[in-house]
Amino acid sequence: MEKSCLRKTLTQILIIFLFILFLYSLQNVECRGETTHHHQHISSSDSPSPSRVPQLQKNWRRILLSVLFGCLTGFVAAILAAVLIRLLVLYMNRTPILKGPVVFSPKIAPKTLQLALSNENQLLGSSPNGKYYRTVLDNGLIVAVKRLEPFEIGSQETQSKSVKRRVQQELEILASVRHRNLMSLRAYVREKDRFSLVYDYVVTGSLEDVMNRVRLNELQLNWEVRHRIAVGVIKGLDYLHSSCNPRILHCNLKPSNVMLDAEFEPRLADSGLAHLMPNLTRLDSSGYTPPECFQNSRYTEKSDIFSFGVILGVLLTGRDPSDPFFGEVSGGGSLGRWLRHLQQAGETREALDKSLLGEEVEEDEMLMAVRIVVVCLSDCPADRPSSDELVPMLTQLHSF
Repeated sequence: MEKSCLRKTLTQILIIFLFILFLYSLQNVECRGETTHHHQHISSSDSPSPSRVPQLQKNWRRILLSVLFGCLTGFVAAILAAVLIRLLVLYMNRTPILKGPVVFSPKIAPKTLQLALSNENQLLGSSPNGKYYRTVLDNGLIVAVKRLEPFEIGSQETQSKSVKRRVQQELEILASVRHRNLMSLRAYVREKDRFSLVYDYVVTGSLEDVMNRVRLNELQLNWEVRHRIAVGVIKGLDYLHSSCNPRILHCNLKPSNVMLDAEFEPRLADSGLAHLMPNLTRLDSSGYTPPECFQNSRYTEKSDIFSFGVILGVLLTGRDPSDPFFGEVSGGGSLGRWLRHLQQAGETREALDKSLLGEEVEEDEMLMAVRIVVVCLSDCPADRPSSDELVPMLTQLHSF
């Protein structure tokens, strides 16, 4: 944006400069014409003296042109001085490129963090966008470290100072985000071809790990806990959409990026990392990617709502959206189509996780939640509710 404004200003200066040259050349032509006329008058001693009125008019015109020329010259000089001062201010105020660990938490010492990252750490999980490690600092603090490579190894972008500044500014924005349902960035370390992002360590793991244990009957998760998880996820998402300036889109919302603490309170991870990673894998086949991303690759806040709808559907049904069941005719092709078909047929109760059935009041809440899922999974983004509409809808399910 600054480059376009500067280009526009320089274009205007060039036009004014050409106009001044035109006026200057016009003035020279008139002066030469007057000189020729004056010589002719002297050589013709027998001719009568001309009237002084035209001569005075020419003198006044010459004076006005001189004044106009001086004013325009001063105006152009002032603009050039302003542009040079602006460029100097931008250069002096540009973000310095920080070296070594950048820490946002008083509990973490830069040297301690650098030493801990150089040691072998426990791998917690991996995805196409990076790997998570469990790291213990010298003071006993346990942190989770995500190592990601935003650019291809050896690419020119890794050497570009403007790219380094942009990434640094994005990380500083993410570090300033504070909410109980978001994973806060505590520190980061920039290396040659990758970044190490430091977060709080959560004991329970991700929602994906928990739901896999539920499907294997290794863990019981009642509706009260699942409802609390859904409310926490949408509150964290609403904070990103409504309270952050600039607004932050998650762009990669799925159970593996929903971390759960010891009380099963959810905290969204990887928020906003799409700005750091141009090669971020969004178009996967896991079922959490909204249809508009496949059609025109356009991602909006309503795309995050679609992903949330899938998560809420997983909590209600216990089924993974990549389950082969949805590839069958009875599965409708996807979790959203299956739920929409059951709702239209008046058989919504058949979709609920059997381990949740029993309490009539809870069943009514879950049936209402299924209707919310169906709306969130609408193919048209405009038909999906916003995050600030979903917060009261989910927190007041019992009142509907």
